Amino acid sequence: MKTILCLGASIMQVEAIKKAKEIGYRIIAVDYDKKALGKDLADEFYEVSTIDTNAVLEVAKKCKIDGVVTVATDMPVRTAAVLSEKLGIPGLTQDVAIKATDKIEMIKSFSENKVPSPAFWIVECYEDFMNQKEEFTYPVIFKPQENSGSRGVILVNKAEEAEHAYEYAKKFSKTGKILVEEYLEGPEVSVEVICENGKVHILAITDKLTTGAPFFVEMGHCQPSALDVEIQNKIKNVAAQAIRAIGIQNGPVHVEMKIPEGIPKMIELGARMGGDFITTHLVPLSTGIDMMKLVIQNACGERLDIPQKQNYGSAIRFFTGKAGELKDVSGIERALSIKGVKEVLRFKDDGSRITNVHNSLDRIGCVIAQGESNKDAIMNCEKALEEIKVNVS
Repeated sequence: MKTILCLGASIMQVEAIKKAKEIGYRIIAVDYDKKALGKDLADEFYEVSTIDTNAVLEVAKKCKIDGVVTVATDMPVRTAAVLSEKLGIPGLTQDVAIKATDKIEMIKSFSENKVPSPAFWIVECYEDFMNQKEEFTYPVIFKPQENSGSRGVILVNKAEEAEHAYEYAKKFSKTGKILVEEYLEGPEVSVEVICENGKVHILAITDKLTTGAPFFVEMGHCQPSALDVEIQNKIKNVAAQAIRAIGIQNGPVHVEMKIPEGIPKMIELGARMGGDFITTHLVPLSTGIDMMKLVIQNACGERLDIPQKQNYGSAIRFFTGKAGELKDVSGIERALSIKGVKEVLRFKDDGSRITNVHNSLDRIGCVIAQGESNKDAIMNCEKALEEIKVNVS
């Protein structure tokens, strides 16, 4: 029996833990949260931070792992790369892991390899910001160098707003460095990919719904994409270019891009499965491809078999509420009874503080549905949302 280590045991990693056990692997999970949702699902659990590389390495050696996976979070990708190099298991090099998690190094790689992407400026400190702010071609997006889930991301329309945005983005930057990018107007998509010995397998293109300016928090996704086939082919080509620019040879990749005036341009990518239940739920619901199984097999160096078994629609919609204290969420059972609805999940307990949506952690829950088409799946989600009542005081 092979042993797989899952970096994280939160709600986003639960499906990886379940899947590993389902297909006959011994599953070890690490998480700094001793109450993590997946703790009791794993064969063994260790209360260790996923970014404490030395501690995770000790667990990996003790448990004699054959592979390592993570879902939805970026920084553990670096930990996985260390395990790969130290233990000789499949995975990324540390150099590639840095390019895949550092937004500044990533866009520099895109630029050097002529991957379609926005114009950008690198701001290393406040003095640097003051010297450059008049050079930015507004509107621009401010991003912290290292973070995910839209944390610290903000739109800036004019120079007068830039200082506030700089301070906001800097709060989320571990290094204090900020990436400033040209703002791209157009549809936004993600591309769900698994790489096998340099071969890029594109499994799905996902249409994305966000809150829009200024924070662009993701509030929904659906598959398959509704974009024209010609544009989808361009998207696939740009995704493959970006993956090769970063140097990813094996493992899952979650690629994000915008399509201004029908021309796909990279936003960023993650060398891991996408979050927001896209790869754990939407891909298998729409295509029949068990992406989580493929990722686990790939992490252990096994050959992949990727037949597309079906062609349905799948969608997810997130819900939130007014700012205040969360009293309860009702109507979940009624929502689950609607045809096509597969899951209704809550992320926040009663008594939690609810704020306006600035990043993905501010969302209260979600509905996941399947349908005969993407439109049908979205409609099923929206019917379910009508039944859900969020009571905030």
